[in-house]
Amino acid sequence: MGDVRVNGSLDTMHVAQAAERRAQLNDSRGMVVFGIVRPCTHRLSEGLKAEWMAHLCGLCLALRSDHGQFARIVTNYDGLIVSVLTEAQTERTPGQRRTAGPCPLRGMRTAPVARGEGARLAAAVSLVLASAKVRDHVADRDGLLARRPVAAAARRVAAGWDRAGARTGARLGFDTALLVDAVDRQTGIELLAGPGTPLLTVTEPTETATAAAFAHTAVLAGKPQNAEPLAEAGRLFGRLAHLLDAVEDQEADAASGAWNPLTATGTSRAEARRLCDDALRGVRLALRDAEFADGKLAHVLLAHELRRSVDRAFATEVCSHQGGGLLAEGGHVSGGGPAAEAGHASGARPTGSFGPPPGNPYAPTGPSGPFGPPPPEPPRDRRGLIMGCLVWAGLACTCQMCCGTFDDPWSHQRREGLCSKCDCGDCCDACDCCSNCGDCCDGCDCCGCDCSC
Repeated sequence: MGDVRVNGSLDTMHVAQAAERRAQLNDSRGMVVFGIVRPCTHRLSEGLKAEWMAHLCGLCLALRSDHGQFARIVTNYDGLIVSVLTEAQTERTPGQRRTAGPCPLRGMRTAPVARGEGARLAAAVSLVLASAKVRDHVADRDGLLARRPVAAAARRVAAGWDRAGARTGARLGFDTALLVDAVDRQTGIELLAGPGTPLLTVTEPTETATAAAFAHTAVLAGKPQNAEPLAEAGRLFGRLAHLLDAVEDQEADAASGAWNPLTATGTSRAEARRLCDDALRGVRLALRDAEFADGKLAHVLLAHELRRSVDRAFATEVCSHQGGGLLAEGGHVSGGGPAAEAGHASGARPTGSFGPPPGNPYAPTGPSGPFGPPPPEPPRDRRGLIMGCLVWAGLACTCQMCCGTFDDPWSHQRREGLCSKCDCGDCCDACDCCSNCGDCCDGCDCCGCDCSC
């Protein structure tokens, strides 16, 4: 990969100032760990929601199978995209799924989960990047890691994750040294960065790491022609991950005195938004150049949900269950059009993707009516107090009680999450596909939307 080429702004003056800024860098987060694509499941169709959960659970179980129970703590939302991309390029076979046992994250229900080389690659990448994160916190002496015994234990865990990720990567033909090298270069680049340094110089290591991971999915899928466009998509995805992390944490970093790319380089939020929008367009174009057997979920995550992640970071859109409506700049409701505005003006709430229609659910239409409540389920055996509390604790630590469906911890009755009635819009709201998105939705049928573009 070679050394990072720096522009004239990284001159000898910055080298002389590096020691003075080293204390500030002790609070730097270093390499950005995946975690920006967090779709509200009510924006996904039932089929895509099941697929998304299958890949999330598949990553978690691949970590457990190959690296032990403790490794499951590095499970993350963005890591599963590697698994999604691998599967999207291959024809579906029964061997790509297996039935997993009950889990608190699924409301103690069994479910089909993804398995195979894609899930294992996602696990290897997640382990290596999590190891880098641990080493970074140890070097910064964060919290309990300032104590030598705890730091020593953390270093041993990180070293074990590095070796485990490298072993799995080697079996899959992926050299995790690319990721380690990118992480190591990040700190050096941050030490030299200052006012006037191009922001993309700082994001380059993250871009390189994600590009390598995305490109290798084409190798695993036997589609070498996809390596180049997916590498480009991964590079831009890494740029977005780094920029959004910087945007979301800028105020907190300023308050704590921590290093932040935007503040250090003197980059405005408007310029950061421009770079993010350019990266979003580049990701869509790269996906169009790749050949997929079934790219629906990959398209939704990388063309639609990625746009929502940018809007969320810049506070231009909020899901209604989090902030009382989809808010655009200026305080206007987005994603609903005139009908939505009229509904809000009259005090009515628009219907969510999977929520009931507005109005009284116990209206005279009755259970047989089009909008009546479903007939009550027969009584079920209740769990005991202690077991129910344990299951409740597991559900409360996940998003199942917010944006999912789950079985009541005591009565086993089917429940809807807290945002079941939210107006999350549909998947095509995010890309503004009738204006600047071109034909990104042509043929995707990602959620039955009609973009007419």
